Amino acid sequence: MAATGLRPLAVALLLLLSVAAAANARVGDECSAGAGCGSGLHCAACGDGGAGVCARATPVDPLTHGTGLPFNNYSWLTTHNSFALAGAPSATGAAIIAPTNQEDSVTAQLKNGVRGLMLDTYDFNNDVWLCHSFGGKCYNITAFQPAINVFKEIQTFLEANPSAVITVFLEDYTVAGSLPKVFNASGLMKYWFPVAKMPKSGGNWPLLKDMISQNERLLVFASKKAKEASEGIPFEWNYVVESQYGNEGMVEGKCPNRAESPAMDSKSQSLVLMNFFTTDPNPTGVCGNNSTPLVSMLKTCHDLSGNRWPNYIAVDYYMRSDGGGAPLATDVANGHLVCGCDNIAYCKANTTFGTCVIPPPPPPSPPRAPKGGTSPGGDPSAAVARLPAFRWSCFLGLTSLALLFLS
Repeated sequence: MAATGLRPLAVALLLLLSVAAAANARVGDECSAGAGCGSGLHCAACGDGGAGVCARATPVDPLTHGTGLPFNNYSWLTTHNSFALAGAPSATGAAIIAPTNQEDSVTAQLKNGVRGLMLDTYDFNNDVWLCHSFGGKCYNITAFQPAINVFKEIQTFLEANPSAVITVFLEDYTVAGSLPKVFNASGLMKYWFPVAKMPKSGGNWPLLKDMISQNERLLVFASKKAKEASEGIPFEWNYVVESQYGNEGMVEGKCPNRAESPAMDSKSQSLVLMNFFTTDPNPTGVCGNNSTPLVSMLKTCHDLSGNRWPNYIAVDYYMRSDGGGAPLATDVANGHLVCGCDNIAYCKANTTFGTCVIPPPPPPSPPRAPKGGTSPGGDPSAAVARLPAFRWSCFLGLTSLALLFLS
């Protein structure tokens, strides 16, 4: 075979190598946006100096472990200000100067297992918009898009995923009558969970499987109490206790309620929402916050919420962490709620509550080289040691062969 005929083979070998390396990437491995990570992982800019690190993007779907429990026995990954996307221009055509809290579309969030969405609704431009505000007023430079756009994204997802149940939390600044028009126009009313079926006085919710079979798969809670009676939009804090948002809600060892919510240990509400995000969103600082401190806060809020695990875990930049992140926190909560294990991945099918199967830990990755590419032992070649041994041998073999063909 001529040398020129070998070149395509060499290129193919190099492509195969890059795909294999990405497929075997583990949480914490270095990555690049081009190479990516393995299934269920995302290359987050959370390494040293903003380097890419493989982080989890999706939680385990609790539906894979059954739907026979009351809805309040499940936990759902929730995005704070789900609509406020980094880099997104305003639908008004103006440049956004308001803070942003997420980095992918609501549709992408839902595909990644997010099931709780926090939206801020305002009357603006003769419509309902998703917006931040100055002094309680929406402007072109703080308005993201009309609410119906996101409502239609939700409708499309519910239609395509007949077992999905989504919860929407509305921080609502609209006048009476605004929201029903948009909900009706979006096609979401066919999935509406009626307020009349919501449990009073802290009782159990319907079984998840019944909510699915009856197609009552959209829960909406709003911040205006009067709208429950006048528009059928449930007042959130009749049914949910919610922890303090912002920096005050991230103090180690504390889990205070937000001002509008009943106390976290109130048993008159059967759903628990835990907020864990800073007052001013920080796409870099969130890498650390969405990691060990988040999982630690789960236990704190459990203990201070009447020994209840959060049903909703709300974060900024949900895909960013230096490891398991918000998906891991959701798995931990679901493990305790669904089967009595420390992680839903440990649940064993068709067994009694508390029967867990804990897999052996994976072998540790070699230590990451410090900045400059020099290993702790002073050997620059050790900077590549984060590739597991079996991948490194594969890398050497395939690379040598490819270089031979290309020479």
